[in-house]
Amino acid sequence: MRIQTLSHDEVFSTLLSTPQGITAEEATRRRAEYGPNEIREVHTRSMFSRLAAQFTHFLALLLWFAAALCFLSEYLHPGEGLLRLGIAILAVIFINAIFTFIQEYRTEKAIEELRKMLPFRVAVIRNGTEIEVDAVEVVPGDLVVLREGDKVPADARVVQASRLTVNNAPLTGESDSRTLSDTPCEGELLDCGNMVFAGTLVVSGSGQVVVYATGMATEFGKIAQITGKVVEEVSPLHLEITRVTRMVAIIAVAGGAGFFLIGSLVGRSFWDNFLFAIGIIIATVPEGLLPTVTLSLAMASRRMARRNALVKSLNAVEALGSVDLICTDKTGTLTQNLMTVKTLWSPEDPAMSGTVARLCNNVTVTQQGIKGDPTETALYNYAVEQGAVTGERLGEIPFDADRKRMATLHRIDGKLFVLIKGAGESVLPLCTSRKKAGLSIPIDTSAAAELKEMLQTMASEGLRVIALAYRELDQLPEGEIPEEGLTFAGFMGLLDPPRPEVPQALKDCHSAGIRVIMITGDAGPTAAAIARDIGLITGEPVIIEGRECVSMPDEQLREELKKDNLIFARMSPQNKMHVVSLLIEGGHRVAVTGDGVNDAPALKKAHVGIAMGLAGTSVAREAADIVLLDDNFASIVHAIEEGRAVFENIRNFITYIFASNIPELIPYIGYILFGIPLPLTIMQILAVDLGTDMFPALALGAEKPSPDIMQRPPRPKSEHLLTRGVLMRAYLYLGLWEALAGMSAYFYVLHTGGWSWSQTLATTSTLYLQATTACLAGIIMTQIANVFACRSPNISIFTLGIFSNRLVLAGIASELLLAAFIIYTPPGNALFACAPIAASVWLLLIPFAILLIVIDESRKYFVRRSAAQTKV
Repeated sequence: MRIQTLSHDEVFSTLLSTPQGITAEEATRRRAEYGPNEIREVHTRSMFSRLAAQFTHFLALLLWFAAALCFLSEYLHPGEGLLRLGIAILAVIFINAIFTFIQEYRTEKAIEELRKMLPFRVAVIRNGTEIEVDAVEVVPGDLVVLREGDKVPADARVVQASRLTVNNAPLTGESDSRTLSDTPCEGELLDCGNMVFAGTLVVSGSGQVVVYATGMATEFGKIAQITGKVVEEVSPLHLEITRVTRMVAIIAVAGGAGFFLIGSLVGRSFWDNFLFAIGIIIATVPEGLLPTVTLSLAMASRRMARRNALVKSLNAVEALGSVDLICTDKTGTLTQNLMTVKTLWSPEDPAMSGTVARLCNNVTVTQQGIKGDPTETALYNYAVEQGAVTGERLGEIPFDADRKRMATLHRIDGKLFVLIKGAGESVLPLCTSRKKAGLSIPIDTSAAAELKEMLQTMASEGLRVIALAYRELDQLPEGEIPEEGLTFAGFMGLLDPPRPEVPQALKDCHSAGIRVIMITGDAGPTAAAIARDIGLITGEPVIIEGRECVSMPDEQLREELKKDNLIFARMSPQNKMHVVSLLIEGGHRVAVTGDGVNDAPALKKAHVGIAMGLAGTSVAREAADIVLLDDNFASIVHAIEEGRAVFENIRNFITYIFASNIPELIPYIGYILFGIPLPLTIMQILAVDLGTDMFPALALGAEKPSPDIMQRPPRPKSEHLLTRGVLMRAYLYLGLWEALAGMSAYFYVLHTGGWSWSQTLATTSTLYLQATTACLAGIIMTQIANVFACRSPNISIFTLGIFSNRLVLAGIASELLLAAFIIYTPPGNALFACAPIAASVWLLLIPFAILLIVIDESRKYFVRRSAAQTKV
């Protein structure tokens, strides 16, 4: 059905409606048949599945396996304390899962509050009477009444129009408003001037339309369906955390199995070896990693929210920091979606130009401000600012898409004038004279060429050029308003101004090595002018329009994507998504920004989708990962900085957390190889991993971005979170030093207690409890020093400032309080099998902590020196 080609009677008969609308009973029947008029999310995940996903990712499965081993060993060999260990691991899984779920649930609720795309109440005619109904109650065949300021509730065909002007920017991305008519049209659906579409805005006039599509059957809904079918890209952080946990799992399981075999070879019992293998696995698996990463991302998302960026998916925080290319919409994203007059070219008649702009205009002046088409509003405001005169309107020929001009008849200061404004190619042929030195002179061939050249010059700058002309009459015309024999008044060039913060934001993107490509539904020259104005392009633009994308082979398009000063214009949703897909296939990490329905598929396809929260559509917001609450492009730069800092900070606290794995592992190696009493119990390992380490690690996650973080290029896609350098620093450098401190304190207590190498100690003896507590204290003390060392891999702690991150100091305070509870209170002693230790043990450990900082500061000095020499 080509609804746009039908006559009035055919529209009503085809849709089984009448000029009096449908009956209430028929509306009820059709709502049951077609469903409510609402946009539904396609393939949405239930709350249960979202919660279940938090319990089934790889690290959670690894922890489930560890807990199962604990419960199995407790069942087969009770009395080893593994029941408490299993319960503690389960607590970690549940706390992390519920925390992550609540964070994402709260964000989803915040997004729901932003859903205001479809109107709540709609005027319809049923049984010949105009009534108001909820937008969801509109059905095919309904006769809807549209007035200025209304949002269109469904796709419909115009059957009556009185200067009805609609802005399709939310759907098409074009900033132009169009005046509609009820005349049949043979063109494409979206191009016809007798159609209105769900979610668009009536800027002026009024009319009646017959609904032919509702809900998911609308153009709005079709794009939502495309968006729902898009396969989302897995975030870089998710890939990295998966990679890290798999590496750790392999190391842990291989280590446990290997030392189980070694224990068997040296003659230890099965249960000793089994307990030992579980200890190796528990010591190697960083149980605190997942909750620390989750909390760190949540803290970063809250910081981003304070900078007007609402994060829907926690992984999107870091993913944004890894992007190297931003595909941005123009209207409403780079620009203010507010037309303004940028240029008036009227050498001899500027006053009359203002008069035409003000009076040949259909804006409405209300107490709330000026209402009307953005272009007419801009002309009116400019004319008022210039002091244009007023007059009495006597007649009008409305703007017509074919004529491309509007004419009015006015009485101004007692004189009659025809005032005309419109496209230059429509108005100029009607002009026969112009003013020069106060006199009216004919427009000859030379003057006509001059006017056309000026028109082309202004158009080439991307301006929307409006030609202004007039004619003075001696008497009222008997028929239509005459439009010939006009006097040329001037050209007004309009432009949707860029957001003032955008040029600096683009400079920041350039400094950070991030490329920005404009992909818009607007015209190429207009897009190029804006791009040049904001500094997005510096040379001759390479403009590719949507129809070229369709016909261009992918290989050629990939080559075009490598060019500088690239702009995509007149792009459909499918075109945008195709470009984004090719960029992703080319190895880029892509962020897409936008506010319209037409942006939604590309927003979902990108690694990070960024929607505008104020001017954006609900479909765009639902497809995005991040919503800008202030619609400020500059907020993206702040969010990228935060994302880069998140990756740095996660790497820093991974170094911190992994460093304690070695002093947790060495005691088990000593126990199996040298026959010494086990220096550290499994519960004491958990006291570190899930207790004393947690708050300092979180504090590292809140470290401020490095001063030069936005002067560096995006990290290579091949650069992993867990590198050889990170592992060597954590395991073979910091970790071994901490192990030396812990084992030194352990043997110090045994020695002072009179223990000899061959002596067997009962696990309940005071000396054994104090010795294992000393080993635990050694790890805690050196981890306090380590948190300062891990604030940066290369910047001195004295440059950063010892007190610059107050959360680190709070984390250390909490670590000391928890250590005091574990070591010096009866409940702590009972839970973690500890005993109070003397002050001499702490005095022994202090030099280890100081030396760790000194050694790491020396390493940082040589790293900085080497980097400086490399630059030279």
